[in-house]
Amino acid sequence: MEYSLPQSVEEALSTLNSESNATVFAGATDLIPQLRGGRSEPRLLVDLKKIPSLVNLSFSNGTWNIGAATPVVRIKNNVKLTKEFPGLSEASGLIGSDQIQTRASLGGNLCTASPGADTVPSLIVNDALVVIASNKGSRTIPVSDVVTGPGSISLGVGEFIIEFILQQSTPRTSDAYERFIPRTEMDIAVVDAAARISLDERGNCKEAKIAIGAAAPTVIRVPAAERILQGKKINDELLAGVMKEASKACNPINDKRGTIEYRTKVAGVLARRAAAIAFERASKR
Repeated sequence: MEYSLPQSVEEALSTLNSESNATVFAGATDLIPQLRGGRSEPRLLVDLKKIPSLVNLSFSNGTWNIGAATPVVRIKNNVKLTKEFPGLSEASGLIGSDQIQTRASLGGNLCTASPGADTVPSLIVNDALVVIASNKGSRTIPVSDVVTGPGSISLGVGEFIIEFILQQSTPRTSDAYERFIPRTEMDIAVVDAAARISLDERGNCKEAKIAIGAAAPTVIRVPAAERILQGKKINDELLAGVMKEASKACNPINDKRGTIEYRTKVAGVLARRAAAIAFERASKR
C-alpha cells in the first residue's frame, strides 16, 4: 500500500486518477478501524489534510465555507458558527473523543455513509451543500444527495468532496441535535435526530425541518412532522404529533444496539426533543 500527501486539489485529482484502487481520507478515524476490521487495503491512500482549502473554515458575504477535511473541533469551538448552528456544533462535539475531534472531519463523517453519523442530520436540516471535485470540474449538490445507503455514496470514481457550504442563519431561526447511545460517551448512535425551526414575527413556526438518523438505511427527513408545525405556535400537543410522525417514518433494523421497536420509539422521542429545543432557541434569536 502506497501513501500520497498532495498539496493541492489538482495534485490530489491527478494522483487519484493514476491508480484505479485508491482511497482518499482526511483524518483516518474511520479508515484505520475499517482496515483493522478486515476491509481490503487499497493500493494507494491519498491524504487530503495538507490541502489548504480543505482545512479552511471561513465566513464571507452571508456564507459559511467549511473545508471537507477541517477538524470538527474547529466547528465545535467557533463561537460565531456555534451561535448560528448550535445543533451542528453539538453534533461535531460528539464525534469520538477530544483527540478524535482534532482529526475527524465533516467530509469523513458524511462519506463513511453510516446511517448513524452524528453530523449528517444537522447538515441536512440546515440545507448544507457539498462541492465535489473531479477531473471534469466541480459540481455542487445537497448533502442529502451524497449517501445512497449504508457504506454507499453517490460520488464517482476519482471524485471527492472539497467543501461544505452553509448559508447564514436568519434571525429567529435555530437548530438542535439529539442522540441516544448505549454508553455515556464515545459510542455510535442507536438513533439520532436534528431539527431546525424558523419563527415569524408573531412567534408562529414559519418553517420546520426534521431529520432522523440510524432509523433507516440513510438519514431521513420527516415531512409529515414538519407540516404539523408549519404556520402554528408550537406547543406540547403539536410536539406529540411530531413524535408520532417521526416514529411512523422509521424503517430501522434489529441489531445489537437496538430492536426495530425500540429504535422506532426512541426516534419519535428524540425528534420531539430536538424540535422543542430548536423552537426554544429560535425564540431567543
